[in-house]
Formats: sequence, C-alpha cells, structure tokens
Amino acid sequence: MIETSSSPLKKTPVFEWHLASGARMVDFSGWQMPLQYTGIIEEHKATRTKAGLFDVSHMGEIEIRGEGAFTFLQYVLTRDLSSLRPGQMKLALILNDQGGIKDDVTVYAIKADFYRLVTNASTKEKILNWLSQVKEKGGYGNVEIQDVSDEIGKIDVQGPLATEIIKDMGGENCVGMPHYRFTTARLASFETLISRSGYTGEDGFEIYVSSTDTLALWEKIVAAGRPYGLLPAGLGARDTLRLEAGMMLYGHEIDESVNPFEVVYAWAVDMGKEFLGKAALSRLIERGLIRKLVGFAMKGRGIARHGYAVCKGEVKVGEVTSGTYAPTCGGAIGMAFVPLNFAREGEELEIDIRGNPVPAQVVKLPFYKRK
Repeated sequence: MIETSSSPLKKTPVFEWHLASGARMVDFSGWQMPLQYTGIIEEHKATRTKAGLFDVSHMGEIEIRGEGAFTFLQYVLTRDLSSLRPGQMKLALILNDQGGIKDDVTVYAIKADFYRLVTNASTKEKILNWLSQVKEKGGYGNVEIQDVSDEIGKIDVQGPLATEIIKDMGGENCVGMPHYRFTTARLASFETLISRSGYTGEDGFEIYVSSTDTLALWEKIVAAGRPYGLLPAGLGARDTLRLEAGMMLYGHEIDESVNPFEVVYAWAVDMGKEFLGKAALSRLIERGLIRKLVGFAMKGRGIARHGYAVCKGEVKVGEVTSGTYAPTCGGAIGMAFVPLNFAREGEELEIDIRGNPVPAQVVKLPFYKRK
C-alpha cells in the first residue's frame, strides 16, 4: 500500500510528534506518514477492541460553494444529493467519460449551496483540475471551487471506545449522532467539525480542525484516550483494518480503469439521474460485466500481495489488488479481480507466491463486520 513520489515530501502538522514518538515513517502519496509506532498488529487490535488514533491530514479537502453548487455537484457525482441536508454526508464517486473511477469522495453538506469534498491524497490535484474543467465547460460561473487542504488537519478516532473519549473531551453532542452525520463540536477548547464515519470498519469519528490547532488537539486526544487504552496507529494498521472490512484503496481496488459495478460500489451509483459517466455505465450494463472484485482467504501458507497472479490450475485468471495477514480473522486474506465464472463464493483458486501456487478460496465480503 506504500506509494512513493519523486517530489519533496509533504509533512502533516503532527509530523514532529510522530518522529519524537518513534514512528517508522514512509512515503505515501508524496507525504511523510507513520507506518507504525509500536507494531501493526498491536495497533490494529487496539482499534478493534478499544480505540485507535490516526493522523490523516494528508487527505484533500475541496469546498464547493455559491449559487448552483448543488446543481454542479449533482452532475459531477454519481449519488443523488437531493435528499442531502446540512449535517449529512454521503460517499460518492467521480467518474471519467468511460465510467472509470477518478476517485471515491465523501461529500459534506455544510449548508445550502455549500459543500465539502474529501478526496484521497493521491487524487486531489486531479480532482481539482477535473472540477475546474467541468465548471468551465458547463457554464457554472457562480460556483466557487477552493482547495482548503492546507488549512485543515484531519484526525480519526476509531474503535468501540471512541465515543467515550470524544464525550470526555466535550463532544457530548456527538455521542448520539447517527452514522454518516456530522456536527460542530468544541473538543478540548478547539473548534472542530466532526462526523461519525471512518475507514476501519469500527464505530468512530473523523475530526476536522484548523491545521494550526491539529498538533495540540492530537496531544489532547492522546491524553484523554490513554485511560481507555487508545493507541496511535499508522498506515499499516489502517490498511489491515480497512481490508478486513472490505473497504477499497485507490490505486489498488479502484482507479480510472475500474467501473463501479466491477467493485462493491454499485450502491453508490444512482442511475435515475444524470451525471458524468452515466452514458458509459449504461453501455456497460447492456454489455454485461466481464470481471468482478472478490475477497479470498488463503488456505495454504503465505500472504498474497498486490500484483500477485491469481490462477486456476495452470492458467492466470486474475491479479491480487490487496493482501495481508488479518489479525482479527486470524489468517491471510486479500482481494482480486477475476472473471465472473470464477467469482462465486467457495470457488477454489491459487495465488502465485514467488512461483509457488498456494490454495485460496473466494469468500463473501466483508471479511469482518462489527457486531
């Protein structure tokens, strides 16, 4: 999952804290990010059973506002936003003209004709350019598109005890908040926007705060979470957690060569409205799918990695998109694209691990779902 960049690496507001805490730092989408602190498995288990703290300030934030902002986003995004009210959020897709996924984003409805899009770090510039092109071609002259990523820090608190930690810090109004809702809250004297959402498969919160306050708030959360067993967690645990939960990673399961119906994003497409890429998706529906993203569990020894061949007998039929040891599941798992006739649950396949075919079986996604 580690991506590298030839440009000078960016640093989040918490960078120096990571270094002082002994984090192993890596290049991820042009950012210096913590891979792990005490260990991936320990951080993973803390998030599943208690709480984990994630610095995700590398994510992109783009604000869309002005007269026509709703109409603009209704055309750009695959989800129908007509029912989205202030304080609500949705996951949506931005597609290219061929129906491929340019990015999966969350859209926050701040107020009438004022929205915030949260993008992946690696796609932010591409999405900014795409939005600007659509605005110019579509005549959305009153719509303002602003990159506010440098002004905002993002911290995620995830896990079954996340609500207790947020409550202790002054976020009582967040405790009863439904999933995929957000509000403003004053946490430890800092003004924040906080949503009940995340990328781990656990209950938890995504917190947006001024970049100048991010480090101080991070330290307050570390202190408040200590009695609850909270641990800072790096990209390593974030990857094992999201994979167990069947969540996709841009550049692995999704990119511009992948359409929503090949992966688990059919629910994020509202074909009853007009949007960029709809015509291409309609043609894909008529043609029928050729391949499908599936989950698999290893039945032999070894861990499947991104790019490994998936075989049926002597024939390569697909490729692994992500694979790891899953601490909660107690075994090695992964996801891969395979032809439809090999995508059935229970299908026996082999993963080519350095020239050695290792048995694997197609299983239902997600691998893990919290009770």
